[in-house]
Amino acid sequence: KGLLYVLITAILIYILSWRSIEKVLNSQRIIEKINQELEESNRSYMEVFHELDRKQVFLKALMDSIPDYIFYKDCKGIYQGCNKAFEIFSGRREKEIVGRSDFELFDEAKAGMYVHEDEELKKSGGPVNSQEAVLLSNGKKAYLDTVKNLYRDTDGSVIGIIGVSRNMTAHKERADRIKYLSYHDVLTGVYNRAFFLEEQVRLDRQEFYPLSLISGDVNGMKLINDAFGHARGDEFLKQVASVLARCSRSGDVVARVGGDEFLILLPKTGLKTAGEIAEKIRTTLDKEYLDRGEIHPDIALGYATKEDGTQTFDQIMILAEDLMYRRKLLEQRSVHSSILASIRTTMFEKSNETEEHAERMAQLSRWLGKEVGFPESKMDELELLAMLHDIGKVSVDQNILMKAGPLNSEEWRQIKKHPEAGYRIANSSPELRHIADGILCHHERWDGSGYPQGLAGENIPLMARIIAITDAYDAMTQDRVYRKAMPREAALTEIARSAGTQFDPELVHAFLRIMASVEK
Repeated sequence: KGLLYVLITAILIYILSWRSIEKVLNSQRIIEKINQELEESNRSYMEVFHELDRKQVFLKALMDSIPDYIFYKDCKGIYQGCNKAFEIFSGRREKEIVGRSDFELFDEAKAGMYVHEDEELKKSGGPVNSQEAVLLSNGKKAYLDTVKNLYRDTDGSVIGIIGVSRNMTAHKERADRIKYLSYHDVLTGVYNRAFFLEEQVRLDRQEFYPLSLISGDVNGMKLINDAFGHARGDEFLKQVASVLARCSRSGDVVARVGGDEFLILLPKTGLKTAGEIAEKIRTTLDKEYLDRGEIHPDIALGYATKEDGTQTFDQIMILAEDLMYRRKLLEQRSVHSSILASIRTTMFEKSNETEEHAERMAQLSRWLGKEVGFPESKMDELELLAMLHDIGKVSVDQNILMKAGPLNSEEWRQIKKHPEAGYRIANSSPELRHIADGILCHHERWDGSGYPQGLAGENIPLMARIIAITDAYDAMTQDRVYRKAMPREAALTEIARSAGTQFDPELVHAFLRIMASVEK
């Protein structure tokens, strides 16, 4: 009976509570499902979180890799972030920038300008562009091109300002250099013809009258280039340009308009003042260079003035150039003489040649010329050639000229250029032009094996054949850095042995007769 009672009781309890048990079981299943969904949601969230974190790291790395200065602020102008380049620009780390305003980061003037730009941006709603010159944290000046724009949330509401500044310093410097070169002469630094012509048009107006013009042409440039090379000629031009610029006033336009030609525009300047400036240029050149006892630049100057609109600028140019050319004709001979004296001094300083050598050469050549019936009218010419036949050596490296040992092939090549260099120098000067051929040919040989042209026999000018003998004799009988002097008899023997090969045989016989006579 007890067992039956228990069974019946259990059945009654199950019947009465099965619905509650079913609800509990269903609730448990629901809780398990919710837990699964929560776990899935958490996994999804973590994936999104990590993805967002990766994207933030990527975007930060991307921003930091950009050389432009990138920053962003909230609507109140408080900085929210920046890239590495902006840190360098501001001289602060990002954590020192975030949370601060422009007035806390920059000086008052600069901060005020940035805030004003931000306000303009908010009003316009569009991008704002600005250019400015700033000092970087390293103290260097830079030119920035900045673009600012609003950034918005997904609803389109403005949440801040983002800005990008590009350092345009290199670009601006290139642009400035190109602009400078388009208006300036590269060699001298003064203005060029293109700029001069623009200024001529701009200044040729009533408000700038009287408008004066100084025209200048450097004297002796061809002679300098031929004697000392174009590098020395370039130095002359730079020295002249420097004096022209220093003697001119603010507002004057100094320009190199040709190889050795300069022009100066002088607005609101009368003829008397233009003449005073021209004289100041001449005296400055003399004072700075002539007193040093060296070859100095010289320029012939002419000037004219346009008083009003009744004259054309071309007429003024012609008047100034006419005066300049007249002065050039008057000054050229003295300038050339001065340059030639300096060239001769330089020749003696650089080589084994001496004043005594030149004088001995002149005497020997005059004796030989007279012996072979050389006309008296040509004796001065022969004597001048004897003294200046080696003038081309001014263009040869002094180390080669004074070398004690034998010359190598390249050094010989340089030495063999001096007759041609001397020829160019002589042809550049009216005083020497008549001996230019003698200078060119004084190293030619009777058998045609000489230089530079390989002339033979009587195709070699007579004066050059005379100089070849007297120069060889004097060289052999005088001490040189590379050997001692030969006895007189040995030198004459060598001259006789070279008759018909190196020297004109008839001239050799005449020279031997002279030397025998001199000995007696």
